[in-house]
Amino acid sequence: MNSALLSLILPQGLSDYFDFDKVETVNGSTYIYLIEKNIHPQEFVGEKLLSKGFFEEVSVRDFPLRGKPCFLRLKRRK
Repeated sequence: MNSALLSLILPQGLSDYFDFDKVETVNGSTYIYLIEKNIHPQEFVGEKLLSKGFFEEVSVRDFPLRGKPCFLRLKRRK
């Protein structure tokens, strides 16, 4: 999905920290799946960090799109 279009749909600033994964429509509800970007904290820049996987996916109810329920499914890094 185009990042400019995505930034219009998502809450402000969310696209700075998450990448778009996919969109699903189930029973009239829209689910937008986002995965946290692999951004190292400033104090660890240049160091080798190990990935520990992801936390359980979190579902956040967002404003309706075209009058239908919309949910953001967020996957955050450990």
